[in-house]
Amino acid sequence: MDAHSGHGTDVEAPREHHGEQAGGFLRELSTLVLGSQPLNLILTRIAVLAAEHVPGTREVSVTLIEGEKPRTMAFSGQLAAGLDERQYQDFRGPCLHAAASGTVVAIEDTGTDTTYPEFCRQAVRAGVGHVYCVPLWSAVAGHLGALNFYGSGEPMDAPARVLADQVGAYAAVALTNASLYTGAVAEAEHLRAAMAARAVIEQAKGIIMAGRGCTAEEAFEVLRTESTHTNRKLRDIAQDLVTSVLRPR
Repeated sequence: MDAHSGHGTDVEAPREHHGEQAGGFLRELSTLVLGSQPLNLILTRIAVLAAEHVPGTREVSVTLIEGEKPRTMAFSGQLAAGLDERQYQDFRGPCLHAAASGTVVAIEDTGTDTTYPEFCRQAVRAGVGHVYCVPLWSAVAGHLGALNFYGSGEPMDAPARVLADQVGAYAAVALTNASLYTGAVAEAEHLRAAMAARAVIEQAKGIIMAGRGCTAEEAFEVLRTESTHTNRKLRDIAQDLVTSVLRPR
């Protein structure tokens, strides 16, 4: 096994012999990750394009780490998905190592590698001779997962590895954008819920103040006491009071 440190995002341009094909491929990825398609469709397209354009690659998959649980979010074919799943079952393998450590993990010959014996035996049976896993990482979201290249024949040469690293950078951008969007939506929903709760509490305080001739502080204390005694959220106590008053008689 060959592993080198780095997050897979600081890479040089592809060597000249990849030519215009690599350039066009990367331009398509750039347009893809900045588009508005759902994340799973973006990652699936990245996997399919990478399998077609990165030399020495047979199939590609994207491992996503959610909490501490890995799952394959996208893949170019069932072979890649099956090899991913074997690693998840064993809690060990090159894609998990890359995702957790933030380092690229390369197996040049699954027939002789001894680092992941169970995985390599399955890879050999599936006709996969070499593996290259690029960590997906960003300064904003941290460790996200790994982009996994499974190949047959000769191992990836240096220019192919550079291209694979660049594909990983685009996949990381897509995941980071999705993470930021999800966080923004969750924050907006939390703010909306907080504002709604405050509004209903203020309504309930007004009802109590009108009925008892007390101050706002005293009305709030009535709600707080009821919440404590009934072990219910203050917002729910307030909502019940407002609903009872507004209900047609």
